[in-house]
Amino acid sequence: MSSTRDIDALIEMMAKLPGLGPRSARRAVLHLIRKRELKLTPLADLMQAVAATARECTRCGNIGNAEICDICLSEKRANGMLCVVEDVADLWAMERATVFKGRYHVLGGTLSALDQVGPEQLRIPQLIARIEAEGIVEVILALGATVDGQTTAHYIADQIEDSVRLTSLAQGVPIGGELDYLDEGTITAALNARKEI
Repeated sequence: MSSTRDIDALIEMMAKLPGLGPRSARRAVLHLIRKRELKLTPLADLMQAVAATARECTRCGNIGNAEICDICLSEKRANGMLCVVEDVADLWAMERATVFKGRYHVLGGTLSALDQVGPEQLRIPQLIARIEAEGIVEVILALGATVDGQTTAHYIADQIEDSVRLTSLAQGVPIGGELDYLDEGTITAALNARKEI
């Protein structure tokens, strides 16, 4: 029996996390073990607490530790604006920018014929119900500029046309981006979305 069985299992489990491969996982585990009291024990305690309390908001799909998240409960955010995102990571990215002051709706993915993901596998029916129930006046589609993201945006637009103002995020050249490094699709979107200065 190996004396490092648990450590090897931890490395293998961490290597399955996004952004970590076997080498990065080994370095991270070694660092945690060396800083056991400062990092490994508190991390293990926090992971156990999060595993016990983390849940999906029943209204928007955000992740928190209550049935309804703080964003959905905030009266300041009840301004009639609803930002539709693909995933919780997208919601968190929008929140980091600290510009959007409305509420969110997490779809849980995008429509995909190849992966057999239809509207019922996503939270599209709940989105339509929320628009009616919450008096939403504007829906912002903040979906990726991928084929599946745009297909999903068109499907949602067809479902809610004429009931609310429908907008999407601008697409094009990122701040600090150089044209030489951009693909044709990004340049096309940027040119089509140009504005007067």
